[in-house]
Amino acid sequence: MHIFTTIKVNFITLILGMSVALVIGYAVGYYLRKLFTEYQIKEAEERRKKILLEAEQEAASKLKSGEIEAREKSLVMKADLEKEMKAERERLRGLENDLERKDRELKSESQKYLNREKELEEKGNRIADKEKEVEQQKLEYQNLVREELKKLEVIGSYTAEKAREEVKNKILGEAKMDAAREVKKIEENIKKTADEQACRLITMAVQRLASDHVAESTVSVVELPSDDIKGRIIGREGRNIRALEQATGIDLIIDDTPGAVVLSGFDPIRREVARRALEKLTLDGRIHPGRIEDVVNRCKKEVTQQIQEAGEQAILNVGIDNIHPEMVKLLGRLKYRTSYTQNVLEHVQEVAFVCGAIAGELGLNVALAKRSGLLHDIGKAIDHQTDGTHTQLGVDIAKRYNEHPFVINSIAAHHEDEEAESPYAVLVAAGDTVSASRPGARREMLETYIKRMTQLEEIGDSFKGVQKTFAIQAGREVRIIVMPSGASDEEASILARDVAKRIEKEVTYPGEIKITVVRETRFTEFAR
Repeated sequence: MHIFTTIKVNFITLILGMSVALVIGYAVGYYLRKLFTEYQIKEAEERRKKILLEAEQEAASKLKSGEIEAREKSLVMKADLEKEMKAERERLRGLENDLERKDRELKSESQKYLNREKELEEKGNRIADKEKEVEQQKLEYQNLVREELKKLEVIGSYTAEKAREEVKNKILGEAKMDAAREVKKIEENIKKTADEQACRLITMAVQRLASDHVAESTVSVVELPSDDIKGRIIGREGRNIRALEQATGIDLIIDDTPGAVVLSGFDPIRREVARRALEKLTLDGRIHPGRIEDVVNRCKKEVTQQIQEAGEQAILNVGIDNIHPEMVKLLGRLKYRTSYTQNVLEHVQEVAFVCGAIAGELGLNVALAKRSGLLHDIGKAIDHQTDGTHTQLGVDIAKRYNEHPFVINSIAAHHEDEEAESPYAVLVAAGDTVSASRPGARREMLETYIKRMTQLEEIGDSFKGVQKTFAIQAGREVRIIVMPSGASDEEASILARDVAKRIEKEVTYPGEIKITVVRETRFTEFAR
């Protein structure tokens, strides 16, 4: 019984222990599960925060890259738009220039037609007046003849035939006198209009020479030691030639011409810098963009120094002083400026010497005359960089540096753009003409000369009935030989006029060209 009781007690204790253990285990498990759950929640929360942080960072990065990409696209679009706008402005500027040129041409043609119409109207009025005078004189002559015949018949000392001869001689004498008076009137009229015709001819000559002048004064030729150097000047994929053109602002023309490179550009200073740089690079042999930039910079300094020295030397040669330093530099720039192949610095010095010599003979201020002559073309130093004629630019420069009013007027009036207000302006105009027109001052390229001579002969040979055409006296005369059987004297006269009109239309030439048509028949026989 005792044992049973003990077992029973132990069993109950066991059950109670197991229950307590179960409760404790449940509680521990619940607590552990709660801790684990909280840990998982905390870990999930951290992962969530980490994911959100990474997402925010990624979003910010993508937003930043998108902004950068958008900014780059906007910059590219802006550059393209600016490029298109620049091209459009250039196109519009070109159209505007074309319209202005056409407008000037139309105005010129309109004025020409108006002048021609006025001349024709005046000629028609003169012809009508002449016809009236002729009719009046005819009536007077008829009345005079009748009166003379009556007188002679009354007298009876002459036969009818002898009377007619006497009257005819008298009428012929009076007609000769009338013709002489008309010739004198025509000569006087020609003298009155000679100046106007001379100005018109000079204007036409200047216009015809303009295109040749542009071709001859915008290029320089650099001799090369060999044609192998051309490839090194161009460089890999053209990088050397692009670097040289960019550094100098001058176009390089490399073609099949043996041993030469052509430099093309309107600015003579830049052409000189490019010429010196290219000569030094070819002589040295090291040609690459870095070396090109260094050589070009050195050449710019050399040319600037030579410009200063040339201006100072010109002032010393002429013998004047008190020239503003900036005007000295502008004078030096004229060393690299040409006008119809005449060096402008040499030209202004010649004009200064001529003005000084004439002023000395006239008792004028020699220094002021030389100063006016030396500075009269100062505007040509910047006419490739600034809009306006060289006379306008020269006047602006002289006013800016407080030159004497007579010097300013000499600059403005030496091409008759303004009236001469002093004798110094007249001296400068005369000296300018003397220097420009002396033999050898302005010359023509051989290629242009040969082309013009050939063109003159081709024009003459193109007409029907022409046997041979000769351009002689350096192109100032065209002599055309026609076949006697192919053209009469009247047709030869018309041929000369047609050739002259065609030459005026197609050929560029200075001055005037004389056209002579020769039509002759030769008979040959031998005495044996």
